Amino acid sequence: MDRSEASRRRLIEAATREFAAHGIAGARVDRISREARVSKNQMYAYYTSKEGLFTAVLTDVVNGVVGEVPLTAEDLPGYAVRLYDAYLERPELVRLSMWARLERTPTGSLFPADPAKAEALGQAQKAGVVRVDIPAVDIHALVIALALAWSPASLIDTVDTEAPQVEHDRRRKSLAAAVRSAFVTA
Repeated sequence: MDRSEASRRRLIEAATREFAAHGIAGARVDRISREARVSKNQMYAYYTSKEGLFTAVLTDVVNGVVGEVPLTAEDLPGYAVRLYDAYLERPELVRLSMWARLERTPTGSLFPADPAKAEALGQAQKAGVVRVDIPAVDIHALVIALALAWSPASLIDTVDTEAPQVEHDRRRKSLAAAVRSAFVTA
């Protein structure tokens, strides 16, 4: 990794923590710059604005989770459980998306849908593994929402890695059962 790439990575990591904690309006570029050990001028050269940096952070975190949690349409319950675990391990994803909704995009698409995932679900529908009366893109959105049921975005119960393992195991089992009964046909 060259110096420029290393600087960008440090900026993304520092900005992820800052934006997750304070949102877009509350984040301070001075703190990000200082923590990343990159000048503000260099930060603006890379990302043009605080908004541009936030977009880069959100994209990086979402792409990280997408890469860590590949969709297996033939095992939709397992995919939902892996998402639950990813959200548990990466709470900044949920916090960043909440800040984006609060401060940026109150309606509409927050992040573009992954066409490969919709295609995989569509193929599973054609194979008779996943129900066909709900569009693949909606199934994907619903599975994501179910996996977020106990995240910091939940209105009912929020958990973190400190919760007893027995609670996580119960939630994983419940999540898998709910996804299986809601979407799986075979």
